[in-house]
Amino acid sequence: MNTGSGPFQKILIYVDGSEECIAAAQMAIVMARQTGAALKALYVVNVSLLKELTRAKIFVEIESMDYEQDLLQDGKRYLRYIREMAAAKRVSVDTELIKGVVNKEVVEGAGKFGADLLMMGELEEVRSRTDSYHDEAELIFRKVNCSVMVVKDSNRAEALYQSLDQK
Repeated sequence: MNTGSGPFQKILIYVDGSEECIAAAQMAIVMARQTGAALKALYVVNVSLLKELTRAKIFVEIESMDYEQDLLQDGKRYLRYIREMAAAKRVSVDTELIKGVVNKEVVEGAGKFGADLLMMGELEEVRSRTDSYHDEAELIFRKVNCSVMVVKDSNRAEALYQSLDQK
């Protein structure tokens, strides 16, 4: 599976359903194409948040189930889009959609995949110390046991991605 010869052999993309994660995917596709690294995209449906919202009576059970289905569909849509982007640049990508506690599943997924690089979109601005303890991306960034590349310049990521076939 892995034919990479560069510093990174296996790259995991954390897909959270944001525009920033698309920039991370574009950069990961560029790196995988240039180095031959194996590429995987992971989307986690945050079921712990759904349980908290139901417990706090913000959602009733049926609303929680409907919202979970919406999140599953969003995840499938994002992963399909990333597969299409990778295929357009002749890069193979495995995708996985799972349910769980987001930071825990991404950290475990990186370990199971043997990722030596995690690609993620730009972190949200932390407004308080408490926010940083509850922000999934922040927790992933701090807990994962591999190098992390946070893609902050979406315009550059897109330009690099678009230039792949122009060389």
